[in-house]
Amino acid sequence: MFSASAVFHSLRRTIPSNSRVALKKNTYSTRTWSSTPRYSPLGSGQPRNKNSAKMSHADTGKDVPASRHPDFKAVEASRPSWREDVSPNYTKTRKPDWKPGEGATDGGESLKKKHVEIDPYAEGRPATFNYKLLISAIVPRPIGFVSTTSADGKVTNLSPFSFFQVMGFDPPLFVIGFSCSLENAKDTLKNLIDTKECVINIISEDFLEASNMTSINAPYGVSEFPISGLHPAESRDVKAPRVKESVFSVEAKLVETREYNSRRTGKPTCTMAVIEGLRFWAREDAVNEERNLLDMNVLRPISRLGGISYGRLTDCIELPRPEWNKLSAEEKERFQSASKSV
Repeated sequence: MFSASAVFHSLRRTIPSNSRVALKKNTYSTRTWSSTPRYSPLGSGQPRNKNSAKMSHADTGKDVPASRHPDFKAVEASRPSWREDVSPNYTKTRKPDWKPGEGATDGGESLKKKHVEIDPYAEGRPATFNYKLLISAIVPRPIGFVSTTSADGKVTNLSPFSFFQVMGFDPPLFVIGFSCSLENAKDTLKNLIDTKECVINIISEDFLEASNMTSINAPYGVSEFPISGLHPAESRDVKAPRVKESVFSVEAKLVETREYNSRRTGKPTCTMAVIEGLRFWAREDAVNEERNLLDMNVLRPISRLGGISYGRLTDCIELPRPEWNKLSAEEKERFQSASKSV
């Protein structure tokens, strides 16, 4: 989940100049941060992160600290403009002629690197360090854009969650992680518990800024629909509205919730909600005739990265699932023999 609090207090990774960050050799490409078409600043005057990581700047080859910049608009203005001509494109894999057993395609470079152990409960290590580490490592993450309604039906709520995932298809099941206890439930979780209903919407490029605005720390009772400029659409099986702009939405009901306690304090600090999908909504120009596949060029999904970073889908790669029976007899014998020594 990312809330306004999480956005304000997470690591802001920003880079000066043209913001091109060179990856070391034997990596796939150059990472580029671009500006969004429109953006409303989240605020200024945030303290700098004293433990910020360093990145290599493409222009100088020198290490540049990734910092929490107090003037985000100035940093954004230095970045390349949003590219309208970029769309999901299918490419070959890095090594189309890869053979079973060949391993990584980096020429063995990863085997030369050392790893450091990190104890999530080490003395003096703040829990927020685990949060920052995990959201920067478990990427990209899908975003569940969840709409709910208050128990009396008078107020709607809309909020994005990146602690979200589909976990089954028969029945359609989803999980959402909330960084709070049931007792201290925030708006979405409170409404979900009270009504046992919600709608999960998928965020597309066209309303990235609007969806981010819904993470504002507005008081309970203030709907995020007006503040984001997004439009509610009537659902069929639940009272919570869909997001009209969303290419794909799922009406859903709450199956169960479970709290988890902090290993430090023993008190509940997070809640997992299991949700079952009841009805799918897909924009007609995005779904195929069989109603079982969406066009990525229409969906154009947005994902969540570390800090306040988002990702857009530009390159896709297809890989058929391998089958054991299609391996040669020699390969089967070799891998079975090697398995005994692993």
